[in-house]
Amino acid sequence: MKKRALLIGSAVAGAAGALTAGLGFYLSNRIMYMAIKEDTVIFEREVSAKRLILKEYDSLPKEEIWIQSPHGYQIKTIVVHPHPSKRYVIFCHGVTENKVNSIKYMNLFLSKGFNAVIFDHRRHGESGGRTTSFGFYEKLDLKAVVDTLIQREGEDVIFGIHGESMGAATALLYAGSVEDRADFYIADCPFSDFREQLAYMIQKDREVIGSPRLAISLAAFFIRLRDGYSIQSVSPKDAAANIKKPVLFIHSKNDGFIPSHMTEQLYEMKRGPKKLFIAENGDHAQSYVANEEEYSRCIDDFLTENGL
Repeated sequence: MKKRALLIGSAVAGAAGALTAGLGFYLSNRIMYMAIKEDTVIFEREVSAKRLILKEYDSLPKEEIWIQSPHGYQIKTIVVHPHPSKRYVIFCHGVTENKVNSIKYMNLFLSKGFNAVIFDHRRHGESGGRTTSFGFYEKLDLKAVVDTLIQREGEDVIFGIHGESMGAATALLYAGSVEDRADFYIADCPFSDFREQLAYMIQKDREVIGSPRLAISLAAFFIRLRDGYSIQSVSPKDAAANIKKPVLFIHSKNDGFIPSHMTEQLYEMKRGPKKLFIAENGDHAQSYVANEEEYSRCIDDFLTENGL
């Protein structure tokens, strides 16, 4: 009888362990390999919305280059330089998107006299890379892009970094934990802490059954095991406290994917020059398209206030 109970207990423990491992693998897969949009879908969407006008884009002087990532793959980058000045903005797109999504922001800054650099994050668009790390590895890819711009234009180049969603988190992580090299940053709808963002997403996801805390712990363990980083280290709110250069924080009030209070938290953490714009209209990553005039005017005010 005792032997049989021991066998049953071992079987139950083994089954529970297998289920736990399976859930951890599933959750980490959802994060590391988040489904990205097809390039053709993004392209057709932007053309249909007239945010990408092919004739105008094709007429711009530009150069397509490949930048070596410190993680061993190539980053597809386009340098757009219609103006003779050494004023640039580097654009970081959000998760599931690619550099085409950055063109609408690029056009806005081209109209303000800046040149532009757009690129594909790892595992997106034409760039290499196996997983998405929501800023952990992406921040060093951004540094590689920054280094290339400075090598091309010289140490006297004036540049900002604009990021949307994951791209905004990446920009803040770069500025606050790698190097504060840009002259200004614009963080549009970033999350303030990856662990908190995961908790928010899991609570909304009906596919995940059980305790959100357990789900996050499992995801964190398997991500460290499989992708080599800790999700606790993906914390823009910790980075924001270290940024000395001016930051403009932007978020839509009714964002349903990353709540706007995360940007308000980042704004509070940032010391020194900063500005906050909470847009009345739009959902996630829609602050610009739903509030074009206010968005543009806020950027003008931010640049003027900081002598840029």
